[in-house]
Amino acid sequence: MKKYHVYGIGNALVDMEFEVEDVFFSSNGIKKGVMTLVDEPRQHELIGHLDAFEGKKASGGSAANTIIAVSYFGGKSFYSCKVSSDELGDFYVNDLSAAGVDSNVGDGRKDGITGKCLVMVTPDAERTMNTFLGITETFSVDELHQEALCDSEYLYIEGYLVTSNTGRHAAIEARKIAEEAGVKTALTFSDPAMVQFFKDGLKEMIGDKVDLLFCNEAEAMSWAGTDSLEKAIESIKDIASTFAITLGSKGALVYDGKKMIEISQHNVKAVDSNGAGDMFAGAFLYGITHGHSFFDAGNIASLASSKVVSQFGPRLSAEAHKEILGIVLG
Repeated sequence: MKKYHVYGIGNALVDMEFEVEDVFFSSNGIKKGVMTLVDEPRQHELIGHLDAFEGKKASGGSAANTIIAVSYFGGKSFYSCKVSSDELGDFYVNDLSAAGVDSNVGDGRKDGITGKCLVMVTPDAERTMNTFLGITETFSVDELHQEALCDSEYLYIEGYLVTSNTGRHAAIEARKIAEEAGVKTALTFSDPAMVQFFKDGLKEMIGDKVDLLFCNEAEAMSWAGTDSLEKAIESIKDIASTFAITLGSKGALVYDGKKMIEISQHNVKAVDSNGAGDMFAGAFLYGITHGHSFFDAGNIASLASSKVVSQFGPRLSAEAHKEILGIVLG
């Protein structure tokens, strides 16, 4: 039996979430609904404008949210990332540990600036992110923990790593190590912008094929260059043995390698879409690494992500995870 159910790699970012109106974007030249990389002066400028809004802080980054979800559901997880020796780095390390996640970070961290992500949520529940990567931009093969990776059931790769040369190379190397060790590989596209602007890099990270791919409907169709979900599904089959495509309020589609499975939606009032895809991936990975079918794993993931969008913030309490399992599995 492997020590870890999921070993993740991705950006380490302290998420700072704010509720704003659309006019904030037009006033500050922000593109709504996507993740935009910014430099430190630009992020400081935006933080200044957000001083009037009440914010919430949590350790984040897409893959971190997923790995923490695995842990809260009862799985064992490890996260390789990079934070600095500053105050936010201390906060990040302590937050991971409190969530029960093992990691490569601790003492001996390098000087620098821990990355931050400004998450701005509008009344329509859309999330917009402006990210300064800081030291996580230099995440590299040096941060990989080969022993933990080889002692895991799944490697989970965050698509956002494609924006950094060292991050992309680390993802490729991690996949190769996993494949040689018989560890299954999973990857998320992370954001439509990653598919639109970094498709060649994502192809390198995927290699011949990953065992499991996570994406949403827009990302799938962008990857395939089509406005037909059916055609997109056939294209995704070429790069992933199994996959899950989230459809927002329409639920999700999962492919177990043989058949497509429809996952029902849960009707909730959405107030914040931040973290929904991360939670879906974490819940799904928990499910399939704990003996559950793709159907049951999909239903756990669907309910969990619906709970996330009905509140502010990308995470649920540890108790909420147990309640979800009780509802779905009985």
